[in-house]
Amino acid sequence: MARSKTESPPADNDPVGAFEAAMQELETIVQSLEHGELKLEESLRLFERGTQLAQQCRQALQSAELKVQELSAGNGDESA
Repeated sequence: MARSKTESPPADNDPVGAFEAAMQELETIVQSLEHGELKLEESLRLFERGTQLAQQCRQALQSAELKVQELSAGNGDESA
């Protein structure tokens, strides 16, 4: 079954899937906005949703970066 453009990404139990779903939705929004055939109200609604998705993606990337740092520290940074 297809997901709607405004449906929230999957729950936090799959952070990779949630990130990928948010990125996919964000890409769709950007394409719609770049196409330039939307009414102003729809453009503003999509822009607002896009900013929410961008924030979710930033937070997911920051969490992933912290996890990598924790794992590296736990391994004594042997890769350096």
